[in-house]
Amino acid sequence: MVRILIIDDDPVIQMVLRKTLQAQGYEIVAVGSGEEGVLQAIALRPALIICDWLMSGIDGLEVCRQIKAAPDLAGTFFILLTSRAGVEDRVRGLDAGADDFLPKPIEVHELKARVRSGLRLYQAAQERQRLIQDLQAQKQLLDNELAEASAYVRSLLPQPLTGKVSTASRFLPSSQLGGDCFDYFWLDPDYLAIYLLDVSGHGLGSALLSVSVQNILRSQSLPNVNFYQPSDVLRSLNEVFDMDVHHNRYFTIWYGVYNQQKRQLIYASAGHPPAVLMSASISSLADIRLLKTAGVPIGMLSDRKYTSEFCQVRSGDTLYLFSDGIYEVAQPDETPWNLDEFIHLLSQFHGLQPDPFEQVIAAVQSLSGKGSFEDDCSLLQVRFG
Repeated sequence: MVRILIIDDDPVIQMVLRKTLQAQGYEIVAVGSGEEGVLQAIALRPALIICDWLMSGIDGLEVCRQIKAAPDLAGTFFILLTSRAGVEDRVRGLDAGADDFLPKPIEVHELKARVRSGLRLYQAAQERQRLIQDLQAQKQLLDNELAEASAYVRSLLPQPLTGKVSTASRFLPSSQLGGDCFDYFWLDPDYLAIYLLDVSGHGLGSALLSVSVQNILRSQSLPNVNFYQPSDVLRSLNEVFDMDVHHNRYFTIWYGVYNQQKRQLIYASAGHPPAVLMSASISSLADIRLLKTAGVPIGMLSDRKYTSEFCQVRSGDTLYLFSDGIYEVAQPDETPWNLDEFIHLLSQFHGLQPDPFEQVIAAVQSLSGKGSFEDDCSLLQVRFG
């Protein structure tokens, strides 16, 4: 049964309101002062309150303010009973939190209509609140599941290498899940495979695709593929991951294989930013080499050919791989940053031990004026001793 609270210090008006509304099937509680009305409202949490404006003690405006200030009562429909008809008075009532007004002398049919209207609005508000609470609960469950998925994705990233070849990395998804992925693994004691990929889009779908690619490459389960030949790997990936059957998602990738006996690096790329190979010390542009081959992103077009190139790796060289999220940032004046500026920044911090990534990331965040990245961001460093 719907509960209505009447607050009025006039016994006659109390009686009229009580009898009229009880006859409509409502549960009625009536009190004679504003102070008692506030206490009863807190205790009973009625759906609707009818309160006289002018009362001894605290008046109807103050009662309304106190009730509307209570979180559990803010949605209660509040009708001010008043003989004041001026616009200024109504403005004061609305500012205090009143939802409606009932003029004196009371007209019974208008009273019933305003109560019915108020209860409809109250019930609609209660339903909205229930929906909001349900959505918040579902969101919390989804956030928890995404956090678990994010932890799983991070657990798949490789452990750092140490020794003649050492690695360091940073993985910064734009949300709880991202589409970036990187890995490195020894094909045999002399050949190290290295790659970094970036799936289009963000969130769960992109993360699932990147994990699928990682599992295939790590297990070397592409059919009839020479994993020592980067161009062959990219060709096969393009055949397997057609974007038409992967929800229109494609990915860019840089894939290389390092021969530590010959100190040679063979590589191929598919729409990915170039890898950057820097000498131990940088004195000229010749000490910075950009490693990239022509090729469209994987899955975008079928029957594409990819080519491999190779370079000599000097003692002390460092290879940097990254996704475009680290440099595709807007400065506070909305001027876009670019790859060349990022490579220049990277060269300034190159050589820091164990890696320059903390300084690079802080510099990019300072440049953009933001504490996070709008796109997924991955950084991988490979030092060749």
